[in-house]
Amino acid sequence: RIFSQKTMALWNHFVVFLAFQVLGKAKCSMVKLNNGGYEDIVIAINPAVPEDPKIIENIQVNATSYLFHATKKRLYIRSVKILIPLTWSKSASYVKPKTETYDKADVIIATPFLKYGDDPYTLQYGRCGEPGKYIHFTPNFLLDDSLLSAYGDRGRVFVHEWAHFRWGIFDEYNSENPYYVSGALKVEATRCSKDILGSNRIPTAPCTGSACVTRPCNYDYTTGLYEDGCIFVPNKNQFAMESIMYTQALSSVKPRCTTHKQWASRAL
Repeated sequence: RIFSQKTMALWNHFVVFLAFQVLGKAKCSMVKLNNGGYEDIVIAINPAVPEDPKIIENIQVNATSYLFHATKKRLYIRSVKILIPLTWSKSASYVKPKTETYDKADVIIATPFLKYGDDPYTLQYGRCGEPGKYIHFTPNFLLDDSLLSAYGDRGRVFVHEWAHFRWGIFDEYNSENPYYVSGALKVEATRCSKDILGSNRIPTAPCTGSACVTRPCNYDYTTGLYEDGCIFVPNKNQFAMESIMYTQALSSVKPRCTTHKQWASRAL
């Protein structure tokens, strides 16, 4: 089935197909870039996902507006197609797909992968500049608004993952090397830009949802960095505008980073 609507606040053209077929591992994105507009982005909902109309509703995020401003008015999202399982309820507004299939989807809505939990991620094997395989969102990410405090607006998250998927850009943080020693011999969090302000904290107990009990990190004289497990927590209010590849949750950030310091670049 297909549902079609036009809206400048969401996608310009939005289509839903009630048809679902898993064909294997082949991947060939159908996305086209036409005069700055991405067309025919395919989002597929896994058949194991329980029916919930809010999943479709919450997919229609404000990503196109954020992408437009983040790329200095060069790019936006013109059209999106959604494949939903045959087991979901029918609607007269849905249509049959033509060449759209699950294995060609650019975005997959599926149950959590053990390694990531509800974290959005892009399967990305190539080098910098090489496109990814697909973007993965969980149903919980699309339905549970309490997660927004950690991940930020869903539209911003989409643009962050789109940069991985389409442009082959990597994250501008490093979980394995979260800190480095700058040229001024100061311990800095691996981030971009360095103008992002925050504090260095370590959890004192397992976090519950987005609530964590923390304390200031101690300096480790052996490593010359902060103790293992220390996390840089950005302040909620910032003046820095970079970068969506570091943390899209901050309302001030827009473009990707262009101001790496060489010491941080080695850690990214």
